[in-house]
Amino acid sequence: MTDSPAITRLLTPKADLGAALIETIPAPAAAPGSIRLRLDRFALTTNNITYAAFGEAMRYWDFFPTGRPDHGHMPVWGFAEVEASDVDGIAPGERFYGYFPIATRIVMQPGRVTERGFYDQAEHRLPLVSAYNQYTRCTADPVWAPALENAQMLIRPLFITSFVLADYLVDNGWFGAARLVISSASAKTAYGAAFCLAGLADRPELIGLTSRANRGFTEALGLYDRVVTYDELDGIAADRPTTYVDFSGDDGLRARIHGHFGPGLVHDCLVGSAANTAPLDRTLAAGAALPGPAPVMFFAPVQIRKRNADWGGAEFTRRFNLDQTRFTTATTTGADPWIRIEEARGLGAAARIIRALHAGTADPRAGYVVLPAAGPETV
Repeated sequence: MTDSPAITRLLTPKADLGAALIETIPAPAAAPGSIRLRLDRFALTTNNITYAAFGEAMRYWDFFPTGRPDHGHMPVWGFAEVEASDVDGIAPGERFYGYFPIATRIVMQPGRVTERGFYDQAEHRLPLVSAYNQYTRCTADPVWAPALENAQMLIRPLFITSFVLADYLVDNGWFGAARLVISSASAKTAYGAAFCLAGLADRPELIGLTSRANRGFTEALGLYDRVVTYDELDGIAADRPTTYVDFSGDDGLRARIHGHFGPGLVHDCLVGSAANTAPLDRTLAAGAALPGPAPVMFFAPVQIRKRNADWGGAEFTRRFNLDQTRFTTATTTGADPWIRIEEARGLGAAARIIRALHAGTADPRAGYVVLPAAGPETV
């Protein structure tokens, strides 16, 4: 493989997840058995803020080392093209979907190359969750189409969590609950789970918790039985067994939930961290000190492995693709779609979007897509 051009990358200070450092560095030396990919486009959502917030505890920082102990590479999902290859079965110009750092380029060491794609088998990634090391060849992906790339990379990483979370709740009998209270209900992953649950027979009542600013949007989704703002929490009757499904990670809100529902709170499921970027172990410790059930971290790959064993991989993929297609249609079509895709250019624009997502000021309808090195920078 020929020498690589420079790499421009966006690094996240671990002490301030809304900030960014943009720098250009020499590319690593080319090595036998490696490929170089140019990141063409990637999505940014609150899910990426959760990756950063849980970076140490869940080892998300470990996928793309920065060489700076105080800075991490916030992972994103996107599409990249092969610029150069020294690997049989992977040709320059091929396009892959997967998990990337926010950078213009990356060098990988593919292994387990098949018609479907490859796994990055760089030594530092081998102990990490394999689902994040898999890269899908676009021409072998049954749901890929060039015109749908923006929707795919925005929705698939979120909806896989939504789909598997809904299945996890069903699989565990709702943990005995007759009501699910879902925080950050306007977040795409949260209402994706509600989408999967809303049509089920004999399901619990679904209550979406959200801010006053996002109440109208959340109600208009039509997925929750009730939408309640955070300051109205005490108006929910504590009259039935309740499972808390937490996408906010807010310690103060968790304390209010435990205090309000008391012995009626049967399960506390921590999914995301839209409103709290404290280390995960601190959040879990604070929750464990509260009366009632300690928060349990939901990790989608665990339930995926279970269902692959229960159903087989092909059947899991079939079910997921079916619901993902329904959700994509519901969110991106019609006169007033739930997700309005907004493209931006340049890593400076990515930094501004990250700041808004971290601060909670981003429009819940916006689906942000960044083209890292395409033309003049835009917001």
